[in-house]
Amino acid sequence: MVTATNISKSYGDIKVLKGIDLEIPQGEIVSITGKSGAGKSTLLHILGTLDQPDTGDISICGTLVNGLSEKQLAAFRNRNIGFVFQFHHLLQEFTALENVCIPGFIAGTREDQVWKKAAELLDYLGLAERMTHKPNQLSGGEAQRVAVARALINNPAVVFADEPTGNLDKTSSENLHQLIMDLRRDFNHTFVIVTHNADLAAMSDRTIVLEDGKVSSQTGRTATT
Repeated sequence: MVTATNISKSYGDIKVLKGIDLEIPQGEIVSITGKSGAGKSTLLHILGTLDQPDTGDISICGTLVNGLSEKQLAAFRNRNIGFVFQFHHLLQEFTALENVCIPGFIAGTREDQVWKKAAELLDYLGLAERMTHKPNQLSGGEAQRVAVARALINNPAVVFADEPTGNLDKTSSENLHQLIMDLRRDFNHTFVIVTHNADLAAMSDRTIVLEDGKVSSQTGRTATT
């Protein structure tokens, strides 16, 4: 599903990642943890094709993504990768339903199919009564669920989440944790999550700990080291 080989990344004289090797199979929930500055978000952005490594290769669903042109990569990302960030980044002028639809429209999917899929996702996520609300009319937890629906609209191979509960209260965080588990159970989605939340990491199949730009340990049912 997702394979990273010898990933390194520097910014100026600062070496952020130092030869990362990872393999993430379909349907796995992986949490990436570590202290601030360990390289967690940098790794996530590289795995998600938002940034390029200095060395190494990233393969997603058998496609060597760092061999794609910018145009090819943008199309691949739109159809195969979903993103959820700490701050949901919903467009304030659009409703919840419209926000979810946007990646589907960009992908060129028939509009009636996109509207239908977006409504089904929001209903699944418990937001059937909030579809016509704009982001400033939603709670933090509701807005983050809309962001999850948007990430899933094109049925991506993998969802990358960067501190998805970092801006939520305890109850909303717990609800989002359960939602991720439900999505994997019902749809076999793959999740790669950067988090400081110990409860979320504990619920994952595998926890990868980064330290000083390297994988220092892996724990969980699917850990290989």
